Amino acid sequence: MTAVVTGMGVMAPNGTDTEAYWAATLDRKSGIDRIERFDPSPYPVTLAGEVSGFEPAEHVPSRLLVETSTMSHLALAAGAMAIADAGVVPAELPEYEMGVVTANATGGVEFGQRELQNLWSGSPSDVGAYMSIAWFFAATTGQLSIRHKLRGQCGVVVSEQAGGLDAIGQGRRLLRGGHRLAMVGGTESAMSPAGLVAQLPGHLSRRDDPARAYLPFDADACGYVSGEGGAILIVEDARRAAERGAPHRYGEIAGYAATFDPAPGRGRPPTLRVAVERALADARVAPAEVDVVFADAAGVPHLDRAEAEALSAVFGPHRVPVTAPKSMTGRLYAGAGALDVVAALLSIRDGVIPPTANVTELAPGCDIDLVLDGPRRTAVRTALVLARGHGGFNSALVVRAVRD
Repeated sequence: MTAVVTGMGVMAPNGTDTEAYWAATLDRKSGIDRIERFDPSPYPVTLAGEVSGFEPAEHVPSRLLVETSTMSHLALAAGAMAIADAGVVPAELPEYEMGVVTANATGGVEFGQRELQNLWSGSPSDVGAYMSIAWFFAATTGQLSIRHKLRGQCGVVVSEQAGGLDAIGQGRRLLRGGHRLAMVGGTESAMSPAGLVAQLPGHLSRRDDPARAYLPFDADACGYVSGEGGAILIVEDARRAAERGAPHRYGEIAGYAATFDPAPGRGRPPTLRVAVERALADARVAPAEVDVVFADAAGVPHLDRAEAEALSAVFGPHRVPVTAPKSMTGRLYAGAGALDVVAALLSIRDGVIPPTANVTELAPGCDIDLVLDGPRRTAVRTALVLARGHGGFNSALVVRAVRD
């Protein structure tokens, strides 16, 4: 069984459809700016990657608007794009052979904040009934399943930034178990005061200059900028996709692996390198065959150095091009991995590696060939996508051009 991506939908801070996102990324146009959803001036963090101009009512039925949060609105929009892009009509296929796996890390936090404010300022009767489900990590999976009648196995992955890749890996597992199609990916939105405050104990950049706030692998790195959005993909069994005449086969999900780091103080190294090696082995790909790595790119000096060391150990110093287009969107948590997979597949399609924005000087110990300044035109057949989640999650996924 070969799993191929036949449809993609994107909702990103620098583009609200797949081609708009890709054009902006190649042109180094950033979606990171001062937060507009609320007044950030009382907080130490004022920047984020917001999906500007998104009108949920244009994508989500009115009944669902009051039942769901922004994280689900973004997924419903991206999911509809992916279904249309794949040219699939779910009603024409066995409904119990199509599943959904999404990832989420922050839940419907802005929905929850609004309802809790209603409770604080009023009474329990002022809290809507949908408070019980709209905030939940699995809400998006359920809504996508219901809307498109994908009634096979469904699930949700909660592994922070690694979740988007894990959802795709789980989707491939569904295909191996007999499903013909899986809708996979992740979206995120924590653009509310409560969502921001919940992230403050972490590694958020405190700078207010969008061009200097998030600098992965840079000597001046000071943390990351968070963002909202993500991507939804349609993954199918290659034979069945061909039988129904799928208009696109963007690439194969060739290899996947996930590991978990030991607890701090145990004296054992992080396991990102192990995840990379296992994903390559799963894909039966040698390190020399990888044309580009889409990095996790934490923007935190010690985490960047650890990732660079893992890549140097597997590929050799400066031996493989590395890029971080999330420098133009912010870290989208569970939405990040799926969005990077979209970028990797488009790199294969167009023969170009997107750049990393704003980085000017690599930090000591980061011995990697980071793609800077502009897109790098080159043949791309195999790409490795990495993601690490807070708490020790590591995921690696290999995509490659479809083999005839």
